[in-house]
Amino acid sequence: MFKVDAPALPYADPWNIPLHERMRMLVRGKRKVAYFYEAPNNSTFRYRAYNMAQVINETANHDVSASFFFLDDWSRIGEVVEYADVLVICRSRYCHRVNQLVMKFHLRGKRVLFDIDDFVFDTNYAHLILNTLNEDPNDPTRWDYWFSYIGRLGQTLKLCDGAITTNQFLAAKIGEFSGLPVAVVPNFMNKEQLAYSDDIFRRKQASEFMRDDKIHLGYFSGSPSHKLDYAIIESSLEELLKKNPKIEVTVVGYIDVGPALGKFGDRVKRKPFHDYVNLQRLIGDVEFNLMPLQSNSFTDCKSELKYFEAAVVGATSIASPSYTYAGAIRDGENGYISQAHQWTDVIERAIDNLPASRQMIEIAREDARSKYAWFNHRETILAALNLL
Repeated sequence: MFKVDAPALPYADPWNIPLHERMRMLVRGKRKVAYFYEAPNNSTFRYRAYNMAQVINETANHDVSASFFFLDDWSRIGEVVEYADVLVICRSRYCHRVNQLVMKFHLRGKRVLFDIDDFVFDTNYAHLILNTLNEDPNDPTRWDYWFSYIGRLGQTLKLCDGAITTNQFLAAKIGEFSGLPVAVVPNFMNKEQLAYSDDIFRRKQASEFMRDDKIHLGYFSGSPSHKLDYAIIESSLEELLKKNPKIEVTVVGYIDVGPALGKFGDRVKRKPFHDYVNLQRLIGDVEFNLMPLQSNSFTDCKSELKYFEAAVVGATSIASPSYTYAGAIRDGENGYISQAHQWTDVIERAIDNLPASRQMIEIAREDARSKYAWFNHRETILAALNLL
């Protein structure tokens, strides 16, 4: 394990900003962008609304300003409609208020865009989604939930004038479903996440990437829906733990390690879900970040965020060859790609290369900062908004 020696940070969501201040954020620019999301959270809202507004507002001349709003802000939504030039609805389900919001913007001749980061808008793919997420197909309540969720998102999408998404594969699916023009703005790290990650990496550099005599493999899950993804690597982890007493495994998030790995005692560590900033410290502790994904159209729509969040803190990723992972990782140069049947062999190859991995770590970190740092995306965001 790398000895990061970085302190945990006291954390509060940086988007907990009073409504009056968010209104001031909106109106300070000559051209104004309003992001709308049902309610704030640490995942989609952070990447697709908070991060976007942060980048737009990071300029001295305030030619363009941005802010974000929620259903709970409805009492002042009329002011948002009056002041904003563009509305971006982020992954919000259709309801009477969403419909009213879109109509109010359209009545004023203003553009409305839909931003979505997942393949969850076309009910023709409900079977695929349930199977991938390990939902019980015999439970009618799960069908009711997913058809409602997917259908409502699809309806909101069709109300809009265009769409924004995270990668070209998902963009093609959106265009096929809606017939709308689609722009791509990838997920990226915001200022807080990158600053803490840079501190972690500097500490590792200062220690000459000092390690203990163990080899740590990490699996970092943002939700319990990745159970079948984790299952891809479970037998390989069991085999590797049996063969190599130096290997330890850290599982962070909502996944239960199960009896196959539980029998290895404290060599398999289970840690709870962490906020997105302090999660960087846990990722920075391990040598290898494991990124298994099932192979289908749903998973090909996932973004590469697990790769760049690991690369920026000096953890080497081993990933399934999904559309975005295969596009981000050059096997043997800035990480490793593994087919489903190759995980044992690829992890062993990565471990064998560990003494010479410093160059790979540096290449991957530079790649992550050059492509997925907040300060590189203003032009891309403004182009997607037609504000260049």
